[in-house]
Amino acid sequence: MTLTPTTRASLLLRLRDPGDHEAWVEFVSLYEPVMYRVLRRTGLQDADALEMLQELFLAVNRNIGRWEQGAEHGSFRGWLRRVTRNLVVSWVRRQRRQITTSFTDLDALLESSPVVDGPETDEFDRELRRAMFHLASERVRGEVRPQTWQAFWEVAVSGTSVAETAIKLEMTAGAVRVAKCRIVARLREVVAEMEKAT
Repeated sequence: MTLTPTTRASLLLRLRDPGDHEAWVEFVSLYEPVMYRVLRRTGLQDADALEMLQELFLAVNRNIGRWEQGAEHGSFRGWLRRVTRNLVVSWVRRQRRQITTSFTDLDALLESSPVVDGPETDEFDRELRRAMFHLASERVRGEVRPQTWQAFWEVAVSGTSVAETAIKLEMTAGAVRVAKCRIVARLREVVAEMEKAT
């Protein structure tokens, strides 16, 4: 399933309202796992990445009103990558004297300039697709029978053959194929809904 990650303009507008708790819950549930993995890949330890996440969401909260949608301003995810990178760079500079571990990856980050469509963008998009799939999966799994979900999971995710899955779940091969196709279609619908809302 190919997704083009975007963040719904409606959600971004709602984030500007500090009283819209639901918008922030939705935003954090989508971006927290993405940003955590991105931060860990820069070399940050778990506790440091969690601290940076708090700083990141505070920075988004303080600055979301200044982000403007449009080609001349770039995408929201590009803006979020820049904010994240700037926070990591600031953190490294503050912590450099206190930490004795190797900073090879972080040094490279400090020396590099963000590239609009470079590896950082690809990694961010990959993590965002993973987060969207995870959230969509949780939702769709609750909508179908456990056997239907298991048939989809075995074939589409685990790579088990249709024949083996049919035997394992005591289903016909046709029923396994139908379960997989229906769930894939529903996942696409849910992700499309998520993209429209973010």
